[in-house]
Amino acid sequence: MNAKRVLVAYGSKAGATAGIAEEIGKTLRDDGFDAVVLPADTVTDVSGYDGVVLGGALYAGHWTGKARRCARRNAEQLRQRPVWLFSSGPVDSSAEQHDIPPVRGVARRMKKLGAREHITFGGAVTAETSDPVARHMVSRGKGGDFRNPERIRAWAHHIGTEIDAHTEKGL
Repeated sequence: MNAKRVLVAYGSKAGATAGIAEEIGKTLRDDGFDAVVLPADTVTDVSGYDGVVLGGALYAGHWTGKARRCARRNAEQLRQRPVWLFSSGPVDSSAEQHDIPPVRGVARRMKKLGAREHITFGGAVTAETSDPVARHMVSRGKGGDFRNPERIRAWAHHIGTEIDAHTEKGL
């Protein structure tokens, strides 16, 4: 029996979203899925996947353009399979303290794709982040890594359970 295939695509300028996507992919692989993690701008065909997880970073209240373009480019195929969306967002602990609703553009994308859910994880702006705005934030003491690996892994396990249920029903 072949493992169910899951695509985890990310659109990120500075890399925090890529780290979240890698953690989701690793967890899904540990759970027995064939998880592929790719930059969103390289994804041209999602038809070979049993489920898709698409993530983008939040910048000034907008979702990363690479994630938006990936969703538009693959919209028809995405509507035919289970899809989950995530954002890497606040560079503080607010994502840990309460659920953050998706920004307006992400909420519209969820509706168009029939996405099952969205979650916002904390972002990361560290000295290694290459973005000039990020470097300025770090120099002012406003940076940090607010991604919670346990929360990311728990969500990935949840996705795996839903993909199993979806494929068992033959939906």
